[in-house]
Amino acid sequence: MSFLPQSTLLLYTIIHAITFLKFSLGADTLFPDQKIVNGQTLISQNQMFEMGFFYPGTSIKGFLGIWYKSTPDIVVWVANRNNPITDSQGVLLSIARNGTLVISRGGGISWSSNSSGSASSPILQLLDTGNLVVVDKANNTSYIWQSFDYPSDTRLPGMKMVNIPATGEEKYLTSWRSPDDPSPGDFIYKIEYNGLAEVVILRGEMKRYRTGPWNGLYLSGIPPGNPNFLKSNGVFKKDIIISVFEPYNSSNIERVTIEQSGSVQRYRMNERRDKWNIVFTIPRDPCDYYAQCGPYGVCSIERVPICECLKGFSPGGQGEWDWSGGCTRIRPLNCENGDGFLEVKGVKFPDMLNFWLNTSMSLGECRGECLKKCNCTAYANPYLTGGGSGCLMWFGDLIDIRENQGADRQIIYIRLPVSELEMRPVMSSVLFMLANEEAILPEPKEPGFFAETSSSGIAEDHISRSEESKKGTMTISELEAR
Repeated sequence: MSFLPQSTLLLYTIIHAITFLKFSLGADTLFPDQKIVNGQTLISQNQMFEMGFFYPGTSIKGFLGIWYKSTPDIVVWVANRNNPITDSQGVLLSIARNGTLVISRGGGISWSSNSSGSASSPILQLLDTGNLVVVDKANNTSYIWQSFDYPSDTRLPGMKMVNIPATGEEKYLTSWRSPDDPSPGDFIYKIEYNGLAEVVILRGEMKRYRTGPWNGLYLSGIPPGNPNFLKSNGVFKKDIIISVFEPYNSSNIERVTIEQSGSVQRYRMNERRDKWNIVFTIPRDPCDYYAQCGPYGVCSIERVPICECLKGFSPGGQGEWDWSGGCTRIRPLNCENGDGFLEVKGVKFPDMLNFWLNTSMSLGECRGECLKKCNCTAYANPYLTGGGSGCLMWFGDLIDIRENQGADRQIIYIRLPVSELEMRPVMSSVLFMLANEEAILPEPKEPGFFAETSSSGIAEDHISRSEESKKGTMTISELEAR
């Protein structure tokens, strides 16, 4: 029996390792002289994430992606969403000498990254966070390129959602088209900025859901301190808006995904790391859907039906009402002879479709400015910090307000004619008193309101829509004259 020379055996072992095993220089790292082919992967050091080529569902099209190693059906990032691989034969991933990632097949390039930097010794590394990065081995102080800058449908801890108005730069999530097709689908989850920042779900150009604007402490339509909602550390300034997702408990393994149905779900992995549980979903109930009750309609999930008109408004439709038409004023505003305001607490602010914003004005000054403009329909402090500051005025219809549990500090003042500000029971109270003999009738009260004659009767050409919702904690009161 003969034996191979030791040098030949060593060479054979090296060739075998390169051909059939994962990369011996580091399972999480790819160097410029290496390639990833079908069936080979990079694995993060903590064994949490894996990167390679995959074929979703029953599709014969291939994609480069990142998934959880213990639950490989959960793909969190896709490189070539718009450029699938139609033939896996000979496909490979490589990193060029300048740090560009390249998916090629048969000598042709199927996809490449748009690395803006350059590197003398670039390497590709899959981090424990699930971020795929290109760094310069000689100077690894910053990333030349990273997958976190190009989100797919999933947001991982540490990943940013960005909106920079000056440059138009945005980073947001886009749903898959179908379980077999990770190309961009119908729904987008993003930060929207039009003076104040809020998070929205869009289907094309149409809003499906909105959180309400950032008030300096929380998003106005999200229950304050709700541990089941997303914990976001962000910078919300007029020049840059950045939101960073973090779990409330750093030991939890979590992700946020916009589904093909248009819902956004926060998932948490179980202790065995083999299953995901849904922690929170938005829209969370029918009142979360955009403009559910129409203009000047108030939505409360605790009421049947869930829609009701604001005081001073009545259903706009005839006969059987589905609330799609919302509400209309019972009596018209009387700008020249003086209007007042209805104080409404604990609601998500209306959509800012047509508005005016001043960050330094006081609430009293804001009220005065609203009265000067006959088509100003509501005003509020946009910020709760410092006891309340700034001036936000709405023009036209008020759309998409719902009650927000625990948000009593958030107050909006709805413009009404003086005749509608008298203290009288709402229709639901009247019906209750008529149906219950033992009901206690309220004592008559003097009218309480704030009225002031507008110094300008000229209406400006503003058009706006909005809708309101309310729950048990929403309170309505009138401003009293001083």
